[in-house]
Amino acid sequence: MPIADSDGTSIYYERHGSGPAILFVHGSGGHHAAWWQQVAALREEFTIVTMDLRGFGKSEAPARPHSSKPEFDGQDFPGDVVAVLDQEDLTDVMLVGQSIGSVAALRAALLRPERVCSVALGHSLGGISHPELKELAAADRAEAVKLPVIDRLLTRRFQQERPDLTFLFQQMGTFNVAKMADLRNLDTNGPSLEEIQNSGVKVAFLAAEKDGVLSVKTVTRAHELLPGSHLEIVQDAPHSMYWEAPEQYNAAVTQLRRTLTAQKEAA
Repeated sequence: MPIADSDGTSIYYERHGSGPAILFVHGSGGHHAAWWQQVAALREEFTIVTMDLRGFGKSEAPARPHSSKPEFDGQDFPGDVVAVLDQEDLTDVMLVGQSIGSVAALRAALLRPERVCSVALGHSLGGISHPELKELAAADRAEAVKLPVIDRLLTRRFQQERPDLTFLFQQMGTFNVAKMADLRNLDTNGPSLEEIQNSGVKVAFLAAEKDGVLSVKTVTRAHELLPGSHLEIVQDAPHSMYWEAPEQYNAAVTQLRRTLTAQKEAA
């Protein structure tokens, strides 16, 4: 069982396929197995790495000192991603984050720019510290909380037509110890636009037209504020696009990986 050490915490990960590397970082309800529709479709062309952040899936859940209860700090998540990158000695990697996983992915890229060529921020601003973006994201959250959690993540049509996959989606989170309440510190002291630009890491924003958590308008504005960034908007897709619309999602990820690889080769 592949394990990476992240400052004393055991981090589980898997590696599949061969070719240019893509490392997927899951969201708050996911873990390494959430990417089953991506691994099967992309491993023939790419090296696909999936992982469990601490407290998720098969990774260790650190305990508080003098307590048996687990303790989670989102500030530790980037180190978990870095541990996997270092353990596998990966270079020229594209990190693909899903929701909160995008925050960890972006920070990991800034910690290891020599290993990471690009980051795709899926359904997230990656914790970028910018007053206008924070205001826009807060307005989106205010609307999102009016909806039941499942309606923020999957379309109602999908829930009705695929109750089996909707049930499995909800079950995925039961394998995790970490809860949303444990992740409140996740995007504290996020990177500035200048820090991202100076790192040399390319950033792509991957958005969905029907995202119930983060609007296309907000993501588009982030793209406008970050020179050199890419923007990919998938029509008729929800926040959990990787699950509900895997063909569109996989095509978008493939296009980004091919484009960014071609740009590097041409440089």
